[in-house]
Amino acid sequence: MSAASLPHPDSAALADELEQVRARFDAIVSNTPGLVYQFVLHADGRVSFPYLSDGCQALLGLTAAELREQPERFLELILSDDRKSYLDAMQASASALWSWNWEGRIWVDAWKDVKWINLRCTPHALADGAVRWDGIMTNISESKQEQMEVRHSRARLAELSAHAERVKEQERTRIAREIHDELGGNLTAIKMAVAMLAARLDEVGDFPALRERTDYVDALVDRTIDAVHRISLDLRPALLDLGLVAALEWQVKEFEKQTGIACSFNANQREIALDNDQTTALFRIAQEALTNIAKHAGATRVSVKLARLRHHISLKIGDNGSGIRQSDRAKPASFGLRGMAERARALGGTLALSHAAGGGTLVAIKIKHETERAALIAAAAGATIAGENISAVK
Repeated sequence: MSAASLPHPDSAALADELEQVRARFDAIVSNTPGLVYQFVLHADGRVSFPYLSDGCQALLGLTAAELREQPERFLELILSDDRKSYLDAMQASASALWSWNWEGRIWVDAWKDVKWINLRCTPHALADGAVRWDGIMTNISESKQEQMEVRHSRARLAELSAHAERVKEQERTRIAREIHDELGGNLTAIKMAVAMLAARLDEVGDFPALRERTDYVDALVDRTIDAVHRISLDLRPALLDLGLVAALEWQVKEFEKQTGIACSFNANQREIALDNDQTTALFRIAQEALTNIAKHAGATRVSVKLARLRHHISLKIGDNGSGIRQSDRAKPASFGLRGMAERARALGGTLALSHAAGGGTLVAIKIKHETERAALIAAAAGATIAGENISAVK
């Protein structure tokens, strides 16, 4: 045997090392959930799959040989509604050489079923102008189903919360009217009877003890009438029937009178047409915000601004107080702003909490006009609360 025919002294070692690397790679791929693959977008627009792992058939219902032979079949698997997003994501990744991360649905004819898949891959520019991606596809149908169930559950809870609020407001209205009509009417009759009794006592003679008692009863009736009036207003202000602008204007004056905190109210329209649910929800949000300010803010000035804009209704309540600290947000039993956020979400809107200029806190609520709101109610559970995290605040 000539020296030229003898193997290179390192070739056997290199072959052995290569075989070990290949074995390790095969072991990793075989234990990787999903489909490990290489995908190439050629300069002329053709596509190919240079490498496909054994997970191809389990995920796509096609063997690796079938897909390598007809790579265009992968695009055909993707549901028509999702193809554009797939192609757009591929082009964006190819142009910028950014990682490609896409989720979408495919139709697996072998099982007559729709699957959600996720592909994550890294692009590499090739010398001939092509782009090759190395990555993995996984079946995310189960997690997508869980997400949809959670979203559905949140929507149902949002509907239940909104229904509970409507029932509560209806009950408040009923009780307020009964208190005003029944108790108010009876107390007025009692006051009239006491007045007639006092007049009769003056006619028949001098009965100082009885006169003192009738004066006491008359004063007690007056205090009770005032209490009935106050309770009725707390349950549901009658001014709500006149609209949100009138109700907020009254509430701001009451707040200033009761707390001594200077409070201003501005509305860009004298009348803002809203349905009963919207009017009540925005009024209750303003009430809760003012209550929080009185209890916690240490403010000396408060502003309430209501505006009807082109696409939404805006309500902003700001103060110059100490603001809400992070420790306040962490309180597990803090439900004030949670309730405000739920009311806004039930209307298909958002509640944003931020720092006011010059200190203090600004609460901003936006809800869509009634004509646009109906389309958003179904997605209420997915609506975000902009600004600060308010999951655990006052």
